Amino acid sequence: MTVGPTDLVPPEATESLSPELPAAEPLSEVEELRLQLVATQIEVQQERDLRMRAAAELDNVRKRAQRDVENAHRFGLEKFAQELIPVKDSLDLAVENAARSDAAALAEGQAATLRLLSKALERVGIVELVPEGQPFDANLHEAIATQPSDVAEPNSVLTVVQRGYSLNGRLLRPARVVVSAQSQA
Repeated sequence: MTVGPTDLVPPEATESLSPELPAAEPLSEVEELRLQLVATQIEVQQERDLRMRAAAELDNVRKRAQRDVENAHRFGLEKFAQELIPVKDSLDLAVENAARSDAAALAEGQAATLRLLSKALERVGIVELVPEGQPFDANLHEAIATQPSDVAEPNSVLTVVQRGYSLNGRLLRPARVVVSAQSQA
């Protein structure tokens, strides 16, 4: 059994300390409706505040996404440009030294610049399509001629006239090719 603070004071003493409170009357229907109205108004205000915060957050996300897209457009080629700058430097050097160099040195410089360009393209995701000997694929190749062949399978690429390129698996330019036809015997 627990002992509370009123258990320690005799009942006669408590009568003189606190006047008798009248019993609480039940609320009238109007007062009850007023209390419900106030509670509902508070709830509506809270929901309105939540909606306003959500709308503000959505607006912030939209603005942030728009900024990201603008930056992607503005700086999207940055990596590509950084890869191409050494190629331009190499070409500038070749032009400066063209008058003082012989044909062999120029050819060697051109080959080095081409290798530099090929590596730069690979680093940014551009892949060269060289389909010689492979079956013709209209999704990747553009046939510019057919030629009978006893050596190659019919409908395969005999010669690549112009190389094709893809960027991260997406075709940039189809390879222009000569396709083998069945030889007429």
